[in-house]
Amino acid sequence: MQEKHLFEYAVIRVMPRVEREEFLNVGIILYCAKQKFLKAIFTIDYSRLKAFSKGLDIEEIEENLVAFERISAGAKGSGTIGQYDMASRFRWLTATRSTVVQCSKVHPGFCVDAEETLINLQEQLVL
Repeated sequence: MQEKHLFEYAVIRVMPRVEREEFLNVGIILYCAKQKFLKAIFTIDYSRLKAFSKGLDIEEIEENLVAFERISAGAKGSGTIGQYDMASRFRWLTATRSTVVQCSKVHPGFCVDAEETLINLQEQLVL
């Protein structure tokens, strides 16, 4: 039997009008310390997003979502936050904020394969 590891994840959301608290799920960020795994993925349904909020700057949303991916990966050009250790990057990205792109509360679980779990969560909660 394969060992299961604790992971934490949050749903990445687009909330065009923060005061209305209406949002669309667009991605997942998942952190698993034992597997040394931190990754954010997203999928934008452009027609759904435009129908949800006509005045939304989709280019800006994409830039913010790409920043989530880059910081999660600790990629070059991801700024000071991208240089933090994985746990700190995850905590920073999932911190409560009042912006158009934000995360749900963090949820825990157990997984065998963090990458597979990330993809499954994306399929269940976003697509």
